[in-house]
Amino acid sequence: MKKTLLALTAAAAACSASGAAFAQSSSVTLYGIADAGVSYQSHVQSVPGQGGSLFGVTSGGLSGSRWGIRGVEDLGGGLKGIFVLESGFNIDTGTSAQGNRLFGRQSYVGLQGDFGAVTLGRQQNALFQLFGEYDPMAVGNSYSLNAVDTNGFNGRADNAIKYTGTFGGLTATGFYSTGRDSNIANGSEVPGQFKVGKNFGGGLAYATGPFSVGVAYDQYQGSSIAAADATAKRIAVGASYVLGNAKLFGGYRWLRDELNAASTGVVAARHDNLYWLGALYKFTPAFSVTGATYYTDARTDNKDSLMFVLNADYALSKRTDAYLLLGYVKNHGNAQYGVTSTQNTLPGQNQTGAMVGVRHRF
Repeated sequence: MKKTLLALTAAAAACSASGAAFAQSSSVTLYGIADAGVSYQSHVQSVPGQGGSLFGVTSGGLSGSRWGIRGVEDLGGGLKGIFVLESGFNIDTGTSAQGNRLFGRQSYVGLQGDFGAVTLGRQQNALFQLFGEYDPMAVGNSYSLNAVDTNGFNGRADNAIKYTGTFGGLTATGFYSTGRDSNIANGSEVPGQFKVGKNFGGGLAYATGPFSVGVAYDQYQGSSIAAADATAKRIAVGASYVLGNAKLFGGYRWLRDELNAASTGVVAARHDNLYWLGALYKFTPAFSVTGATYYTDARTDNKDSLMFVLNADYALSKRTDAYLLLGYVKNHGNAQYGVTSTQNTLPGQNQTGAMVGVRHRF
């Protein structure tokens, strides 16, 4: 009887240990950011040719508001199963962002190992993934590269196959989408129309000590059968350098956009260059100031633009910070760039923007 009880006890202990080991081999994490503030923008266009000043509560001054779930399971032999479901939302209205998608920021599953990671789903393109390191404002929704890039630097693609690998200081990424925007009717994965909505690109970044440099390429086809042969192509290079309490940034983006010509009836494709410089300085561990300049050099027309940005950020805790954003955009010709990616200015008008906000990470 004693032998039987000892055997049962040992078996129970083994099962318990096995269960504990299994539980430790996988994890699921809930995370997110809530970011909102009170903002002001001058010369905002409401309908073509009409508009004025805009004052109100705005979501996502420094970071897009989001919540997400990410998970990893150890499959043995250095191989892991991974997934991410990340939902963007407008905290001022409670609505979903990214075209009203439930998981519009990211939604993918894949395998990860010493070779890197291969993932399937809606994912960031190479420019967005790599260039948060080289934009002083981290390619945010507002007051950043994303506000002044003609095609939106902050890019994601549906139906994407993606590879990301890190080897020492080198990071490599490449992706291919069979249809980048499923929100457009017949705009992706159309039977017999291989080119519609196709999107591909890649990039390399190298970091050593305080210095980092990166390059990325992105190309996509028109999201309709009529515009399937038209392309938008972007190449970007950027660098950053940490010098004591300061971090310096700089970069360049080249663009050739045939889709703009296809949609407007203009004969020539749009071509412009985007340059930026900036610096972040930490006065204390809690308080930092960032300044940046972005210049759009329009080669097809005279729609040049120059934006100045100043951001003061104070960490109230490890998770919560308060910030002040100031921006000024000087437009030439009929350019309509503003301090945000969602609000155009009246043609040829300059814009002043300001925002006081709070951001909480969880």
